[in-house]
Amino acid sequence: QKAVKATAQTMRQKPGLDIETAITELAVGEALVSLLDAKGRPGITERVYVLPPDSQIGPITPQQRQALIQGSLVAGVYEKTVDRESAYEKINGRAEAAATAATKAPQGGAAGTTDSGGIMGGLNDVLFGTTGPRGGKHDGLAQSMAKSAVRTMGSAVGREIIRGVLGSIFGGKKR
Repeated sequence: QKAVKATAQTMRQKPGLDIETAITELAVGEALVSLLDAKGRPGITERVYVLPPDSQIGPITPQQRQALIQGSLVAGVYEKTVDRESAYEKINGRAEAAATAATKAPQGGAAGTTDSGGIMGGLNDVLFGTTGPRGGKHDGLAQSMAKSAVRTMGSAVGREIIRGVLGSIFGGKKR
């Protein structure tokens, strides 16, 4: 009785409905319901009848399935198969087009042009770098080595200059 009374006190009262009595008298398929209003406040408690779900135990027949599909709001929308072109297919198509354009370009060129394909072209790309499809430059082996050597020499020269200047200021040991 204590739990029933506590539950009844938390619900918003409806004139003419004794919630404590209604809780103890509820039958199968009945419920006490309080809905929220637009501002999120609980509404007046009502005694309602709840219908059981319309279902069956076991699989449905193909005729029942077809009737449900035809009666659906989205009937006819998802029956059509659509095979759209994926991003992967688009990228492969562009790569193939670029490859065919690259193979056709040297054939139509002048006789004095250099061949960028084959072993020598690959070696040239490795040593001296390439330009990417969007215009970005990729350093070759020779360029990377030159940059590394310049960086090393620059840091060594800078270190010696700093040592000399600081040594003359602070009077370090003579060399």
